[in-house]
Amino acid sequence: MSESAELRRELPGRPELKIILETALLTSPEPLSLSELKMLSDEPPDNRELESMLAEIASDWQGRGVELTKVATGWRFRARPEMQVYLDRLNPQKPPRYSRAVLETLAIIAYHQPVTRGDIEEIRGVAVSSQILKTLEARGWIEVIGTRDTPGRPELFATTRQLLDDLNLRTLQELPSLQEMALQQQVDT
Repeated sequence: MSESAELRRELPGRPELKIILETALLTSPEPLSLSELKMLSDEPPDNRELESMLAEIASDWQGRGVELTKVATGWRFRARPEMQVYLDRLNPQKPPRYSRAVLETLAIIAYHQPVTRGDIEEIRGVAVSSQILKTLEARGWIEVIGTRDTPGRPELFATTRQLLDDLNLRTLQELPSLQEMALQQQVDT
């Protein structure tokens, strides 16, 4: 008898599915949505039961170096932020550094979307290089979602779910408010 058949015989039903979910989440390089997680079962549970199992898995991993988190596109395991300093020792590559112009442009798009290039230039007070927008598009953080119904039909930019996943957010509402950032800036100066 194969190991998987023995495991199935020993762990029928919910406990087996919980182990399957945990395995899939640990081995997946990308977050998994509820619909993808349901595909792992011959008899898919409803969303409430599935989320209950995910909460149990998250609880099982409390106090460890990794945690199960919900992000915009689904669920994934990630290293706890306090562990990052140790993980960086294994892979001492520096993360990409983005210019102030790139970060300002991203912030404008995130907080004012959908926006055109002209809107961004009006808010920043300077011209926006096409390279800035290409950098953000290449990273998968912004995308063109349509055009504005004005002369010239300028493209409308918005953030993507990839940005939310990279920032470990579920929605843009989890970003700090502009007022909170202004207060923090006053405290820092």
